Amino acid sequence: MSIADRVNALVDRVVEEERITGAVVLVYQDGQPILEKAAGFADREAGLPARLDTIFRYASVTKPMVAVTALAMVGKGLLKLDDRVSDHLPWFRPKTPDGREGAITIRHLLTHTSGLLYDPALELLPEGQRMTLGLGNTDLSLEDNFSRHNAIPLAFEPGSSWAYSFATDILGGVLAAVHGGTLQEAVIQHVAGPLGMADARFHVTDPARLAVAYADAPGRPERMPDPWVSGDEENWRTVFSPGRIFNPKAFQSGGAGMAGTAHDVMKLLEMLRTHGGHLLSTEMARAALSNQIGEIQGEPGYRFTFVGGLVTDPAAAMTALPKGAIQWGGVYGNTWFIDPAERLTVVSLTNNALEGCNGAYPEMLRAAVYGR
Repeated sequence: MSIADRVNALVDRVVEEERITGAVVLVYQDGQPILEKAAGFADREAGLPARLDTIFRYASVTKPMVAVTALAMVGKGLLKLDDRVSDHLPWFRPKTPDGREGAITIRHLLTHTSGLLYDPALELLPEGQRMTLGLGNTDLSLEDNFSRHNAIPLAFEPGSSWAYSFATDILGGVLAAVHGGTLQEAVIQHVAGPLGMADARFHVTDPARLAVAYADAPGRPERMPDPWVSGDEENWRTVFSPGRIFNPKAFQSGGAGMAGTAHDVMKLLEMLRTHGGHLLSTEMARAALSNQIGEIQGEPGYRFTFVGGLVTDPAAAMTALPKGAIQWGGVYGNTWFIDPAERLTVVSLTNNALEGCNGAYPEMLRAAVYGR
């Protein structure tokens, strides 16, 4: 069977099993589509099918878009990778564990080596101290929300370790400040506009095409309530608000706040795979997909680039992806990867949190691509 046949069969099966409610899956090789598939429902209860132009909430698929915006702005001389964050955001000055001001740089934010964390405890603090981590609804500005972290020590000295975090939200604040407008305006000017990403925005360009969000539940996914709290306080906990994307007062979350189509994501990833096109220099595009944390361990079997996880040990990572592939996802139900050696780029957007990102499905998809 071909890659297209295997992936086509898998997507049909997981939709039939109701593991996945609706999905758009794109598989490109050498820049050409070998599969473009829409399956299942954008709105199950209304009987509306998913289509190739269905808009999905991106969650952390927002991160590479904001990261590439930063790299494009660095390439234009608007900021530097080793700029101190506090030079651009004077209000953000969290301290290290020993009480010194943390010397967080743009590079630290891009690589998740800043000392910040996605810590569920931050969303459980008393009113007036509580922080929203990008998915929950809020009327707070970025400054009002994250300046509260100045009272909370960083988890580690910036640059000394790796931890996935809301760093890209802070990066978004830097980009907006440097640009002199909103984060969305910066993303459009430097990335989404030049690449023709028509729907990748911090608002919904066409509500009629927006997929309904579904939450993991016993038996079959359920239409996501608002809010929906996944996980528990002691381990991993996330507050989702499907309605946040419609709240113009909510800060534009550089780590989780965008929505758009699978084709928009593919345009971004293919630009990186093909060494930057007219958007980034070849050197910068290659850096975007290269190990940027040295010997610091990321997730097991991974190092981290400027945009996602780089597979260094497939066995430790428990993945069908080969060494050298770069992948990441978003908890509303999304996953993507680039395999530079095989010239493959794969995007899967679903409306299933968390199965489409953190469940069994993403690895089933990777295994189908590689026939494993």
